[in-house]
Amino acid sequence: MNTNADAKILPVATFITTDVKNGIATIKLNRPDVRNAINDEMRAELIAAFEWADKSREVRGVILTGEGKGFCSGGDIGGMRGRLEAPAGEVAFNGWLRQKQTHKGISVIRNMTKPVIAAVNGAAFGLGLDMALACDFIIAASGAKLSMSFIKRGLVSDGGGMYFLPRRVGLVKAKELILTGRVVEAEEALQIGMVDRISSAEELLNDAQAWAEELCQGAPAAIALTKAILDQSMESTADEIFTLGREAQAICYTTSEHRASVEDFLNKTR
Repeated sequence: MNTNADAKILPVATFITTDVKNGIATIKLNRPDVRNAINDEMRAELIAAFEWADKSREVRGVILTGEGKGFCSGGDIGGMRGRLEAPAGEVAFNGWLRQKQTHKGISVIRNMTKPVIAAVNGAAFGLGLDMALACDFIIAASGAKLSMSFIKRGLVSDGGGMYFLPRRVGLVKAKELILTGRVVEAEEALQIGMVDRISSAEELLNDAQAWAEELCQGAPAAIALTKAILDQSMESTADEIFTLGREAQAICYTTSEHRASVEDFLNKTR
């Protein structure tokens, strides 16, 4: 992995690269020869990179993107081949174990205490699209293509797409996209809310960096608590959100950022 003056010690990896600029970590999938298809090693490195970014005091936000022409083409076909060749009596249990790791990888993205932007620089298919949907925000290059392609492999969306996609595009549209597995161009994806912004391929990472810096200007504790509550809001009652809000606000009252802000305001008005 790359290092610079903004970061301390970055985790060592082969299929993931990480760089930090102005407090924003860019985590890049790095298997461009297979359009960044996810194998077991990449998944483990991705989990480690996000866990590191979440703990690092130097990191205030994260950009997830891919090396080369693709964001992520989904699960590695080699793993699928190995599954077919396994003894019949081991297929289900092996699949269960693999799914646990898949869901750990998705969860570590979704549960980040810091804003996460997916910068979709090319094709995002299958698990690759699920991974982008797990991020807080998505910015796509104008030529990017997205597809919930699982159905074409006789599979269901196993990386959270059946949870995340309806929350972005609505239940009926999500059913249509998942059941057909059709390719969605970036412009349509923006129109239906599947992505949030579009950029040129040349400016994608610059635009993602600027957006991340904008999102991360607030107090870290307030950002983390707000994210955690909002992520529960669609499954919670108003009273439950009020309760979570009270608890979070009590924590915010004690933070140095809040105290400094109030003191600055009072000093200017006296």
